[in-house]
Amino acid sequence: MTRIELPARPRILVIALRRLGDVLLTTPLIRSVRRAWPEARIETLVFADTAGILSGNPDLDGVVTMPPRPSAGETVSLAAGLWRRYDLAISTQPGDRPTYFALAAGRRSVAPVEDRFSGRIKRALLSRSIDYVHLSHRVEQMLRLADALGIARVGEMVAPKAEPFEGAPQGTYAVIHAAPFFRYKQWTAQGWRDLAAALSARGVAVVATGGPAEPERRYLDDVWQGANVVRLDGKLSWPQLSGLLAGARVYVGPDTSVTHLAAATGCPSVAVFGPTDPRLWGPWPAQGLDTPWQASGTIEQRGNVWLVQNPLPCMPCQLEGCERRLDSFSACLDELPASRVIEAALAALG
Repeated sequence: MTRIELPARPRILVIALRRLGDVLLTTPLIRSVRRAWPEARIETLVFADTAGILSGNPDLDGVVTMPPRPSAGETVSLAAGLWRRYDLAISTQPGDRPTYFALAAGRRSVAPVEDRFSGRIKRALLSRSIDYVHLSHRVEQMLRLADALGIARVGEMVAPKAEPFEGAPQGTYAVIHAAPFFRYKQWTAQGWRDLAAALSARGVAVVATGGPAEPERRYLDDVWQGANVVRLDGKLSWPQLSGLLAGARVYVGPDTSVTHLAAATGCPSVAVFGPTDPRLWGPWPAQGLDTPWQASGTIEQRGNVWLVQNPLPCMPCQLEGCERRLDSFSACLDELPASRVIEAALAALG
């Protein structure tokens, strides 16, 4: 496709109204845009609680935020404030709200659209569009938007700019992030303790991270009871966490945003996957994903990432656990042996 025409020093907005990991996975698109228009002013529109994952991103000149659950008045007010402020607005999602903001903010607008009536209306209103492909990796979806702009793909993840912090570990250490956002993505507490013990036995200090929310802290209290780990859960900003991960010999975590961040820093990273399809959501290695992840297997490696699964016949089901709800258990994770995760972690240690 021919390169979209923009004025000299254009203003460009990239819209990503999703969760933390999704926002991080937009950074290859943002980098592609920056390389194509190095003199542009590039900003992004995200939910306020996800802005930290873009902290210090060298490809961005600004971050515009909105509440995660805005009222109708807040939505209209923000759209009015953004009205035609940008030469180009790119929605990274086919949904009504992000497409609406792209149409309002940009003199030219680009977005993915779904194959249904509302999608056909959006396609007519947008300057350019792409078909939304459900069964493709999130980063591939972003890079297809680069194709629609007529610019070169740059498949590089960009982590928050690292910041030092008091009490940072010294010497050789591993980072374990045991708590996913949802219950159905949890591995077993005993599995995490066995992994930490195996790393400690090899002279590797173990640092445990996590968020500040009280339910997560209680879960981690149970996981790490009696374990030889240094706990930093709830104590680090995203830039500090980025620096911690970049210095680790190995990282191990479930299907969550921190695992995507670890992969982006270049840290040798082990991702413990359950119901989620890695073809769509597997961590993107720091230097790009040359060979797609398989649907299921035992241990796969791509670049600086090792992906571990327990390949039951039903997986990847892409469902919310065996009981089809966010607080469900997942048999594929409950039955995943610690020995397999330890094997991958030792391989990543080299």
